[in-house]
Amino acid sequence: MTYHPKSDFMAVMMQRGFLADCTDYQGLDEALIAGVVPGYIGFDATAKSLHVGSLIQIMTLRWLQKTGHKPITLMGGGTTKVGDPSFRAEERPLLTPAQIDDNISGIKQVFAKYLSYDDSSTGALMLNNAEWLDDLNYLDFLRDIGRHFSVNRMLSFESVKSRLDREQSLSFLEFNYMILQAYDFLELNRRYGCLVQFGGSDQWGNIVNGIDLTRRVLDHEIYGLTTPLLTTSDGKKMGKTADGAVWLNAEMRSPYEFWQFWRNTTDADVGRFLRLYTELPLDECDRLGALAGAEINEAKIVLANAVTTLCHGAEAAAGAAATAREVFEKGGIGDDLPTLIVGPDDLPLSIVQALVQTGLAKSGKDAKRLIAENGARIDDAPLTDAGLMLDAGALAAPVKLSAGKKRHALVQLG
Repeated sequence: MTYHPKSDFMAVMMQRGFLADCTDYQGLDEALIAGVVPGYIGFDATAKSLHVGSLIQIMTLRWLQKTGHKPITLMGGGTTKVGDPSFRAEERPLLTPAQIDDNISGIKQVFAKYLSYDDSSTGALMLNNAEWLDDLNYLDFLRDIGRHFSVNRMLSFESVKSRLDREQSLSFLEFNYMILQAYDFLELNRRYGCLVQFGGSDQWGNIVNGIDLTRRVLDHEIYGLTTPLLTTSDGKKMGKTADGAVWLNAEMRSPYEFWQFWRNTTDADVGRFLRLYTELPLDECDRLGALAGAEINEAKIVLANAVTTLCHGAEAAAGAAATAREVFEKGGIGDDLPTLIVGPDDLPLSIVQALVQTGLAKSGKDAKRLIAENGARIDDAPLTDAGLMLDAGALAAPVKLSAGKKRHALVQLG
């Protein structure tokens, strides 16, 4: 549909490519004009960090705050104990409460970089749904909340239907997830006046459930807005690379590797990623995205610098850019490369293990294949001997290892 937004937030969502669908464009737009709108996204604590696949959601909340509204980051301390079955082929592994708490503390570090948590009217709130889910009385919950859900309708949701169509097991535990997520929206509206839930387009059914439940129980009008599920132009899932997820926490993915991920963006994605993942003006995003040939590489560097600055700070972005210049333009080592520190007791270290431990190869077999196919280099020279051992003499100075043209790491004595 063509809708011309009046509020700054809806204009940003539509103009920059954040909007997949909305339950009521006009209703939400009018609420955004009328006053400060609290809006939330839920994040289950299944890992110690979020990855780039969640960045479109984080940027949605950042824009909500920048346009004068109140973001709520809801940690799934309760729902993580169940696991979201949406579009998954099998049940998530269950985590202990201690693992969940540990993951939440890691995820909180990410949000602190993108949102301002303070006591102002637009200050972000960090909440945990364990606050209301952990102490639920099962019989009261069934009677008061469960009666509002139609199993027939729940079975029709694509996230559930796809599992059943493939005759893959869907446990009763997982089936409850969508009820709990709907209840989250109800509680956030009741306790904090939350008016809108954001999520990826795969969450549409869960979001609508929460809106229906809140309307039935509290007779309140609330809204849902979804963002597109992003893939790169070559069809890959956003945030995944050959060597794993692109995490947002520095200890799980170094700022240099993070910067390099964005620097390696496919030409066709540059303009779109500038609009979604940076705050550069739209006309500048369009200008940079339209560059061709060698000039598009400058646009990729602008993208990498801007996204890394938001996630890791300006100093880390400048350091990563400087390392990239050192490594790629001058053939040097660079200060910011991922580094494997080995002690005297670890020597001699086989070159195969060095490739694995630096993350340049997934396994010993992968490392040997890389060497056999002439894809590995040591100090910028071809690495041809899979039996090479690194001893104290070889490591008198840091050794630079490379896998292909774009992935590098250092090995040095500690």
